[in-house]
This record gives sequence, structure tokens and C-alpha cells, in this order.
Amino acid sequence: MSVQFIGMIGHQRASETIAPSGPIFDKAYIARFAQAHEQAGFDRILVGYWSNQPDGFLVTALAGLSTSRIQFLLAHRPGFVAPTLAARKLATLDHLLDGRLALHVISGGSDVEQRKDGDYLDHDQRYARTEEFLDVLKRVWTSEQPFDHAGALYRAEGAGSAIKPLQQPHIPVYFGGASPAALQVAGKHADVYALWGESLEQVRETVAKVRAEAARHGREVAFSVSFRPIVAATEEQAWAKAQTILEQARQRLSASGAAHPHKPDSVGAQRLRELAERGERIDSRLWTGISKLVGGAYNSTALVGTPEQVADALLEYYDLGIRSFLIRGFDPLQDAIDYGRELIPLTRAKVAQREAAATRQYA
Repeated sequence: MSVQFIGMIGHQRASETIAPSGPIFDKAYIARFAQAHEQAGFDRILVGYWSNQPDGFLVTALAGLSTSRIQFLLAHRPGFVAPTLAARKLATLDHLLDGRLALHVISGGSDVEQRKDGDYLDHDQRYARTEEFLDVLKRVWTSEQPFDHAGALYRAEGAGSAIKPLQQPHIPVYFGGASPAALQVAGKHADVYALWGESLEQVRETVAKVRAEAARHGREVAFSVSFRPIVAATEEQAWAKAQTILEQARQRLSASGAAHPHKPDSVGAQRLRELAERGERIDSRLWTGISKLVGGAYNSTALVGTPEQVADALLEYYDLGIRSFLIRGFDPLQDAIDYGRELIPLTRAKVAQREAAATRQYA
């Protein structure tokens, strides 16, 4: 498998450095954002999940109908839609998108965020629910006959679906979560395990743990890592750009009244906070400035440098077994366009050289 690039689109123009503008569900912006990723050479686009934002199913549908080739990754939190209904909704969306859909399962790393939607399960209970949710979801997708299910959290009689995903045996399942409970679910169900951008040492450690869990089920798992690349013509300009982004983000948080944002209690957030405490610059290119500012709240680490330097940094993760990179910028639309000019083609070329050299070595 060669390298894959995943972008991320929003439903209106906004970021850590850009105040929201335009309608909350900006149809023209969503379409233009998706099209920009397709033209830039991304393979897939993530549509995120928030407890107070527009519905991701409909954002994905609009973006999908505005494009023709790029694939989609829809974030979904188990617990608010029954798995039998979710299976039908996702299968229907897969048909609408001509088989371009994948599911990104996030169990929820913040009690505060979950309770906004009325969910009061604790951390490990959420992952137990996710495991059962995926058990039922996959069975609806693959079973040719109606079935009964009686689990700890879900019950159904005569469950089934007339519509199956176009993709067989089922829609690909991406999965995130860094706790021991999360890794167990990942080993059983994930097709792709998604990490936030951590140090090379941390990623190596997590990849080994997930592979071990997957091996217990006779499975193999692919891996994706998320970064916020900050690129410029020279290394000095790139680091200066990073400091400008940090100052703009500080001002934006202060103006919004969130100068001290809530720190999520997820293991992934804790790991990012610990990483940030080690310093702003980790390994050769990893920058933790925004992660420290937001308390490790989401994928907020950056790789900083020229396009070639950032591509070389990505290859270091590629050598650890990472085959997908989720990259998004702080000026989301313009950065997606810019990544397509140099960073994406340059990284693909370097990976192709790496693969060709490996083929010659074993020929």
C-alpha cells in the first residue's frame, strides 16, 4: 500500500486563527472546500463530529455530491443512534457516494462533551459500548438473514437491512483512542487505527501495541497519523510562521472568552500534554505549541519546515509502518491547496523511491 493523504473539511470558514464567518452550514464553502482537496490530490476527507455543530452525515452528503473521485471519512460517536439504524444510514450514504465512504469511530474522550448530548457513561463503559455497537453494525452489513441480538447495551429482534454497503465485505472502519480499553477495541474492529501526531518513539510504541491486540484476533491493522503541517520556502520562515500562528491562536482564544480552555480527560489528550511539557520542538520537526495552548484537546501538533523537510519527517513515520497521513492547516482551505502544490506530490515521490529501492533490494 502506497502512502495515502487525508484532509479535513469544515462546514464554515474557521480555525484556531480564523474567527467563524458565513452561515453555520455554508453550502458553497463546503462544496468548494471538498473540491479543493480533490484537486490537490488528497485521497480522502474527514468530516468531524462535535456535540453542537451541523450533522456530519449531511455535510458528507453535500461534499460527496460536489466531487467525483475523492473518498470520505465520516466521524461518528456510538451511543446516540442505534447500531441497526446507523448501519442502514451508512450503507445508504455509501451508495450515494458510489462506494467512497469510510467510518471513523470515536467513542468520546471528554465527559463534558459527551454530556452535552446526554451521555453519562464513563470512559471504559463508552468503549464497551463501542465494541458492541461495532459487533452489531458489522453483522447488519454482512448478514444475509435477520438475526437477534441481546447484549449488555443493545437488544434487537429480527435485525437486518435490505441495503448493504457497496463496499464489500463492509465500509472500512477507522478507529481512534489511546487507552488500554480503546486498544482492545481497535485490535478487534479497526481496519485503520488513527493516532494524533506524537513523537516517533510514542508512535512506534502504539503501533506495536495495536498490532499485538490485532494479532490476538488473527487480524492486521493499517495506521494513520494526524499532523498540522506548517510549510514555507525556508526553515526560518516556517518557524516564524509557526510563532505567528501561535500568537494569532492566543488572541483568538482570548477574544472568544476561552483563554483557559477545558482540558479533556482522554488518554490521547494527556499524552499530548505530556509531550508538550517536554518542549515545543520534539524530534526534528514536531511542534507542540498549539497542543500546549489547547490542552491537548485534539490533533494539534505540527510538522514545521520546508516542503522537503516536512516530507522527510513524514517518511520517518512511514518507516514505522504509517501509510496514511491526515494533514490539515490553520488556514484550512488555502493550506489544502498549498499542500497539493508541493508537499503531497513530493512525499509521494519520496515514498515511491523508497518502495522502488526496497523492491530492488529483495529482487
